[in-house]
Amino acid sequence: MKKPANMDKSECDRLETFYSTKSLVNRLVLKQQLYTFHMNEGEHFRDHTSQFITLLSDLKNVEI
Repeated sequence: MKKPANMDKSECDRLETFYSTKSLVNRLVLKQQLYTFHMNEGEHFRDHTSQFITLLSDLKNVEI
C-alpha cells in the first residue's frame, strides 16, 4: 500500500491492518455462502444463476 504524503507510518499500518482483517472476514463469509449455496424449490433458474454469478464476482473482488 502506498502511503499518502500527509500520513505517518503508524497510521498507515493501522489502517492497513484494519482493512485486511475486514477483508478476511468478508472472504470467509462469502466462502461460507458459496459452500451452502443451493437452488430453492420454485426458484427460477435465471435468478439462481444471477445470484451465483454475483457471489462469484464478490469473491473475486475480495481475493486481492
